Amino acid sequence: MKQLSLNIKLPLFVFILIAFMVVLLPASGFSKSKLYINGNILTMDDKNSSAEAVLVEEGLIKAVGIEDRLRKSAGRDSLIVDLKGKTMLPGFIDAHSHFQLVARMKSFMVQAYPPPIGTIKTIPDIISALKKKAKVAPAGKWIVGMGYDDTLLKELRHPTRYDLDSVSEKHPIILMHTSFHLAVVNSMALKIAKIDNKTPNPPGGVIQKNKKTGEPNGVMEESAFFRVLMNLPPNPVKEELKALEKASMEYASQGITTAQDGMTMEHDIKLLEQAVKNKIITTRMIFYPAVPVGIKLVKQKKMSLINSDTDQDFRNRYIQGPIKFIADGSIQGYTGYLKEPYHKPFNGDSSYRGYPAMPREKLAGLVQLLHGAGMQIAIHGNGDAAIDDILFALGNAQKNFPRKDTRHIIIHAQMARDDQLDLMKKLGVVPSFYSLHTYYWGDRHMNIFMGPERASRMSPAASAIKKDIIFTIHTDAPVVPMEPLRLVWAAVNRISTGGNIIGKNERISPIEALRAVTINSAYQHFIDDKLGSIESGKLADFVIIDKNPLEHPETIDKIKVMETIVGGITIYQR
Repeated sequence: MKQLSLNIKLPLFVFILIAFMVVLLPASGFSKSKLYINGNILTMDDKNSSAEAVLVEEGLIKAVGIEDRLRKSAGRDSLIVDLKGKTMLPGFIDAHSHFQLVARMKSFMVQAYPPPIGTIKTIPDIISALKKKAKVAPAGKWIVGMGYDDTLLKELRHPTRYDLDSVSEKHPIILMHTSFHLAVVNSMALKIAKIDNKTPNPPGGVIQKNKKTGEPNGVMEESAFFRVLMNLPPNPVKEELKALEKASMEYASQGITTAQDGMTMEHDIKLLEQAVKNKIITTRMIFYPAVPVGIKLVKQKKMSLINSDTDQDFRNRYIQGPIKFIADGSIQGYTGYLKEPYHKPFNGDSSYRGYPAMPREKLAGLVQLLHGAGMQIAIHGNGDAAIDDILFALGNAQKNFPRKDTRHIIIHAQMARDDQLDLMKKLGVVPSFYSLHTYYWGDRHMNIFMGPERASRMSPAASAIKKDIIFTIHTDAPVVPMEPLRLVWAAVNRISTGGNIIGKNERISPIEALRAVTINSAYQHFIDDKLGSIESGKLADFVIIDKNPLEHPETIDKIKVMETIVGGITIYQR
């Protein structure tokens, strides 16, 4: 009877195995070519054309156009992929985020985000979350948290060193603000960083202190925060690679085909390279070397950290981007550098405008060094005073070392004025707007930081379009989640979490927002000849979504990613 049972089950098992292999066939790349049909194919070409079909062969787009013609071009072994009415777009290209920080945040850090991202509403909530980690961590191991927002806590203040001391006195603790431009540390962390009441503020940073005693209260702004952060020991490489794999899966699930690490330190560049080479990271990866790396390249008279003898596939998947540095901080952290004072005075100072990360002269010197060496530059600038400094530096460098088509980037460009947009146009600068500010911080920008008039102008994408400026939009993950479709929705609708419209005149159309996360982002990175649109000869990177964003502008954030494809290979399927 046992033998009979085996004979009956064997054909069924073989049938299931064959069926399973057929299902996997599109993802495994066994078929020589694929023909995608029966969907809304938005190409993002110069004319924003739609197409009936796309033919892919060996990881490249062979043809785009009418289905009947492409069927004739397709080989006999071509796999016909029925989109069943879904929408196909070029894969989303991340214009700015911090991939490695997303990986570390997801795998190693305590989550302290408030709603709508997380659940933290009070300082006791933070303490409780940190205590859970401290209970299982060996004595002396750093406890790292991220995401708290003082303006959304019930207490309406930052936690202090004493709040964190109540978590543990056996662990150094660092709790990063949602902006990632300041943090709170406990007494043990201050001791390790050798910070006390006699420690002066570092250039471009502030050690907040008790006005009466002079003792640090634990809140570290900008460079002071990074002084503490430097003391964190590295995680084991094996654990880092697992975290990168997890982040890669998350990005792929959101339709990202090219991810970005927005400021990469030297020791992390090789780690990312290892992860890309071993296909631990399945998306393409653009890394922005930090300034010290850029200066080192200039001294070595080198332009790239990627060996020219590596194979083309790897060079298409691991891409060196611009040299990245910072001109100011975060407006929601009161460290953004403004021309006019903040709407609600900071610590009672009605003249307070924030501060630059470095003096204008130093910024100009760094820009000239890198620009003069032929490098692309990306500079973080939120406040309009910081943007003034950036544009002065870029203009001065261009005057002394004229170059064509530099595509230097201002990351965030949050409070860019009209006159600054005009200068960006003249200099060929690409502003990358943080359009999700309107959703997550729009109400507080109106009521606390900027006031109604300036808040309505934040991330002025419509103004950029009127001036014929190519721009991108980004999430800055993990400051907020990596959600490109919510990002597109935010640029189109500009509705805050409180339901208010933040600058109706700066709304843009769905197609303009989609271009900002596809072809414009490819342009920003000098890869628009290979990626960013569905055109013959380009790499076959696609995202397939369940609805057409052009037909559902008010609910783009509810659209689901169904499949993500890199080089013709499926890396995510819902």
